[in-house]
Amino acid sequence: MGVEGCTKCIKYLLFVFNFIFWLAGGIILGVALWLRHDSQTTNILYLQLGDKQAPNTFYVGIYILIAVGAVMMFVGFLGCYGAIQESQCLLGTFFTCLVILFACEVAAGIWGFVNKDQIAKDVKQFYDQAFQQALMAESDMNNGKAVVKTFHETLDCCGPDNAVGAITPLWRDDLCPKKEFFLKNLIESSNCHKKIDELFSGKLYLIGIAAIVVAVIMIFEMILSMVLCCGIRNSSIY
Repeated sequence: MGVEGCTKCIKYLLFVFNFIFWLAGGIILGVALWLRHDSQTTNILYLQLGDKQAPNTFYVGIYILIAVGAVMMFVGFLGCYGAIQESQCLLGTFFTCLVILFACEVAAGIWGFVNKDQIAKDVKQFYDQAFQQALMAESDMNNGKAVVKTFHETLDCCGPDNAVGAITPLWRDDLCPKKEFFLKNLIESSNCHKKIDELFSGKLYLIGIAAIVVAVIMIFEMILSMVLCCGIRNSSIY
């Protein structure tokens, strides 16, 4: 015997929320793949300075997002099927998966908040080392110049700060993007530390907004799945 009345409304409401959850998983998976193959981050994080690789903490987070998106799509499908079939077993499994996902998301959110500046900090340190080597004679013995030029061309910046960025083209005009006039270079030059912060902070905010939306959906789904599960149990008694 199927559920009736308000419980039936909850059944279809849960189905709608699960469909949205499934779509959210697909969107997160798509955004994660876009971030993984974004030209700016790829150009920078694939760099190698001598034997030292650019920090890959950002990519670790992206791979986690890809896994989360795939799991969300599976869990969303499980919830949709469980709601339509009115299966207590599937709904119980769905609820358990949601609790695990929610706990993982909270843990990842806390870790991300604590370490939100670490990714940009590591990349800036890597850039500073390459910039110092590119300005010194030892740059002929390694690829420091190529690493710095990649940073400058990708982010359209020059030097770790505005003062250095303004005078560097006079000293080493092969390191910075070409500007027609010195005054124009002084006015328009943007330091690479600022550009690196903007590059990663913008992407982290995007991830944070997506995580908050998904967390709200999961809370509603956990409540609805438990109410529906209790409704199915009560209807089977009668």
